[in-house]
Amino acid sequence: MVKFVESELELLKKEILDMCQLVSKQMELACDAILTLNKEEAQLVIMREKRVNAFELKIDSDVEDIIALYNPVAIDLRFVLAMLKINTNLERIGDFAESMGRFVINYPSDTLNDELIKELRLNEMMTEVQSMLFNVQDALIKEKSDLAISVFQQDNTVDEIDKAVLPIIANHIEKHPEELRSCLPLANVFRKLERSGDHINNIAEEIIFYLDAKVLKHNKSAKAAPNAE
Repeated sequence: MVKFVESELELLKKEILDMCQLVSKQMELACDAILTLNKEEAQLVIMREKRVNAFELKIDSDVEDIIALYNPVAIDLRFVLAMLKINTNLERIGDFAESMGRFVINYPSDTLNDELIKELRLNEMMTEVQSMLFNVQDALIKEKSDLAISVFQQDNTVDEIDKAVLPIIANHIEKHPEELRSCLPLANVFRKLERSGDHINNIAEEIIFYLDAKVLKHNKSAKAAPNAE
């Protein structure tokens, strides 16, 4: 029975990692579609959102079966609960990627203002979010909480970029009122990236909960110095 339970938990971990790869690809495609305004890539992201949703439901069902059939305890229970919450956060990130794809489909111009994009630090923000996704996936594969902890500082960078967005866009519109319709939707892209960063932050917290039995949710001081006693 013990070996069978272990195999079920390993299968669940594999499913979560597959889900993470799928969502990471969605975010990668969505970011590239925005920077290039590639409507074909954007449409692909939108179409594949159904796969993300279906995968989430499958994993939820598998978690329910494991809890009902095997009644896991201690670290196994922490693992199962963490995977359930990680699954939910990944699905939400997939939703944000889809929204970014729809931004490209509905964008009222064929080009982005390169100077404005540079000032807004959009490329940097996208790189940080994609790196955060890679790091939580790597942390889960290697079962190393320090890799998960590294995500917290990256999320601070994402938040910093997001806070500067509205003043920069407002100043640009004031100088170039003719670009109002193309500038305003950009703020929503940054909001989706910032919210994605928050959900990746949540995933890192769940990995640490599973590995170290530490609850970091709503605990900013613990995240700043997670090894402090």
